[in-house]
Amino acid sequence: MSASPASTLGRGTKTSKASKDHKKPTPAALKGAIQLGIGYAVGNLSSKPDRDVLMQDFSVVESVFLPSEGSNLTPAHHFPDFRLKTYAPLAFRYFRELFGIKPDDYLYSICNEPLIELSNPGASSSWFYLTSDDEFIIKTVQPKEAEFLQKLLPGYYMNLNQNPRTLLPKFYGLYCIQCGGITVRVVIMNNVLPRAMKMHYKYDLKGSSYKRRASRKERAKSSPTFKDLDFQDMHEGLVFDPDTYSALMKTLQRDCRVLESFKIMDYSLLLGIHVLDRKPLSRGSRCDSRRGQKVLYSTALESIQGNVKDPEPVADDDTLGGIPAKHKDESLLIFLGIIDILQSYRFVKKVEHSWKALVHDGDTVSVHRPSFYADRFLKFMGTTVFKKSHPLRGASSKRKKNSLYAKSVSQEILSPLKERKEEKKAQSMDNLDGNFYSSSKQPDLLPESAVSLKSSGKEEEDYENSEDRRASSSTIALDDPLPPLSRSQSDSELDVYL
Repeated sequence: MSASPASTLGRGTKTSKASKDHKKPTPAALKGAIQLGIGYAVGNLSSKPDRDVLMQDFSVVESVFLPSEGSNLTPAHHFPDFRLKTYAPLAFRYFRELFGIKPDDYLYSICNEPLIELSNPGASSSWFYLTSDDEFIIKTVQPKEAEFLQKLLPGYYMNLNQNPRTLLPKFYGLYCIQCGGITVRVVIMNNVLPRAMKMHYKYDLKGSSYKRRASRKERAKSSPTFKDLDFQDMHEGLVFDPDTYSALMKTLQRDCRVLESFKIMDYSLLLGIHVLDRKPLSRGSRCDSRRGQKVLYSTALESIQGNVKDPEPVADDDTLGGIPAKHKDESLLIFLGIIDILQSYRFVKKVEHSWKALVHDGDTVSVHRPSFYADRFLKFMGTTVFKKSHPLRGASSKRKKNSLYAKSVSQEILSPLKERKEEKKAQSMDNLDGNFYSSSKQPDLLPESAVSLKSSGKEEEDYENSEDRRASSSTIALDDPLPPLSRSQSDSELDVYL
């Protein structure tokens, strides 16, 4: 049989001896069995009463056989006979309710239309399927990963109770399908990159540098997924406003500490970049099929901002929940999420790190102890990938601002001076016997002692000028003082208002 998704899905799984007597299912039959099995499991769970999740609920595994001819408990179908195992059904039901997913919407998304097959840019043999409404990802996992996820569920439950707004993967179900000698384990997760929004750039970032460049085969794809070194070559950092940057980094720090407490490493940040300045993609297909957003806290913007108790999603048809950012002169929408968290720092990973450290710098390889991995991951994201915008406050803009303030203050100061000048002039004309201008050097409104010394007259001038300025502009502060009056100006103004 030629290589196909069905044969690849069987990688890492054990094939029973009875497989010789059974025909292996086609990829379409296998996808159909997955959809039918999930639909049966969710429908059967709806008949069970709601109750609090107990500790033993995390280790429950329910198994049912679904023959093609049907039975008293299962419907008839046109797929090969298969067995379905459902892991921790009550716990996952609680997770779906926490994110506002109704059973009918969950079934409609997964079972109503055929699944869309996606390519896998990573090194694992997992396969990905996307629901037609863009809401859920169905990913095949290895037996060890499924086992690790089930052990992780109690701590995952506690973390989601504390904070449902997270960039960690949101798991909605874990199932096992045994069909025709092939065993497939699948996990249902949130979709990080909406298909209806064109991603001009995609990155899988770990914060390491060893072999962190996209292969030639990956670059030849129509929508390649680049890596850490590619990002440094193609982008100088994505710039966010200070509030968004702070919210994003706080979310990443919290999530990384959770992963570190679970001894998880080798995870990645899946980053999608949409350039707003380029021709937008039509979004009609998404809006028609999804019938409104079904999942709370599922978009990138919801995952980092807002009140945890907000009951309604905030995504709209224009941004689809993307985070606004800048790169040089381009306006961007950022979509992101942490992926591949089912890698524990077990004995095999410790050996892998030790072997790579002998050949290369141990701090540059992706496999590392969880605490170091989290610190390196956060440092790379906070300094290289994401950057905070700073308002431009150049000297020229400051001088311009000061000149505008000075101009307005000067107008406020001079306007009462002109009025006082007219009043003093009229008063002087009445009191003087001779020509006003003949005694301009010695004002007759002041005693002779007040103007006997030139310095004392100047002090009086400075004092009254300061009093007038405080009276006319008591609430305005100047960064640069007004230019002083010339000697001729000061003399002429003295005999007007002193």
